[in-house]
Amino acid sequence: MDKTKSEQVNFWKAFMGSGMVTFLNALRVFVVNKLLAVFLPPAAFACVGQFMNFMTMGQATSSLALQNGWVSLSAQNKDHLEQLRGVWRGGFRLTTFASIATFAIALVLCFTVPLEKFFPGIHPRLVQAAVIFALPGVFATNIITITASVMNGLGHYRRWALINMVSSLWQMLWVAFFLYSERLSVLSIVATQSVVAGIFAAQIASRAGFSLSEIRKSALDIRAPWVSYALMGIVPMVLSPVVLTFMRMTIGENLGWDAAGIWQGIWKISDFLTAFFSAILGVIILPKVSAKMVKSEFWNMFRPLLLKSMALALVAVLILYFGRSLLVALMLSSAYAGAADYMPMQLLGDFFRVGGWALGLVLIARRETKKFLVLEICSELVLASATVAFVKLYEFNGPMMAYALENFLTLVASLILVSRLEWSKTERTET
Repeated sequence: MDKTKSEQVNFWKAFMGSGMVTFLNALRVFVVNKLLAVFLPPAAFACVGQFMNFMTMGQATSSLALQNGWVSLSAQNKDHLEQLRGVWRGGFRLTTFASIATFAIALVLCFTVPLEKFFPGIHPRLVQAAVIFALPGVFATNIITITASVMNGLGHYRRWALINMVSSLWQMLWVAFFLYSERLSVLSIVATQSVVAGIFAAQIASRAGFSLSEIRKSALDIRAPWVSYALMGIVPMVLSPVVLTFMRMTIGENLGWDAAGIWQGIWKISDFLTAFFSAILGVIILPKVSAKMVKSEFWNMFRPLLLKSMALALVAVLILYFGRSLLVALMLSSAYAGAADYMPMQLLGDFFRVGGWALGLVLIARRETKKFLVLEICSELVLASATVAFVKLYEFNGPMMAYALENFLTLVASLILVSRLEWSKTERTET
């Protein structure tokens, strides 16, 4: 009984501690989203959403989307300093090579792709300038992500919290200042919001031993463990913005770009909720799951986490459902008032998404690469194809219905996959 109480206390302590950090990250999303919604009409807001999706793809490919790898591998090797430095060196070199390739491709594409098709109403020169500004912005975002992940993996939660909180504050101030001063285009403001925060994050991490000078001390260059994390990170982080871009263009071409902008607003509100839960669950679940656990040990640890997470998600979804009109007015503007009528199906999808994400983190921590990738690819294909079909059948309700369907199927499939995982056969004895 005492052990159960202790586990409950640890859960709520971790939840509340990471929740405060995640709340500030969510506040950043809210403030930036609100400023953009106030300053931009729906059609321009949709274009900003397009640009953010392209930036996400750039961040994924330049970092190989190794965030979960930095957390898990740092946690697994933190008691073996030389091994840890070798793992860091391998991850850093892979990220460097990927960044150079990504930046080169981005520069070529921004002068060869018909940008007016993706950003209607915005002059191509402004988009090209934003892409060039985005290169240091993407690099800075990767620094923030990697340093925060390493601090999480090492158990330096105060430094992890400091990096996240200060980064959020800087980005809010950056966007607010340049929007009000009108010294940069909106796309360039979005592209560069992480630059100062990235410098700060690097300084905080270096004080905990994660710096180039420390990494260079290692004679090891361990890259093999990164392969699984790279595949599990880069595929969904590239595929998801591709699908979102496809959805936005489908809505814009069939229902108009103002409708695409209103859908963008609904999606950003949805992101506000799911980003909150995914960040917290990543801190709680990733460092705890190991293939050395026996099946009963895993389920005794994980089942209460899953049930509590789903219960909290249900409460959050119900609050947002009954307050959706106020929420739209608060997070967006009067131009997006109609979004409240279409939110119920999106919120249902958010509820399913929390459970699916918790189960997906188990596959990531266990490095179940094939299972995770098949699950991710199939879910994105369901979302894209269902959007096309449902837009034709149900018009503007279609994208939200497709999202709910995709996340329900993902939750069911994830539960089946995790329940069939193989675990250690040997019970560990208590000492």
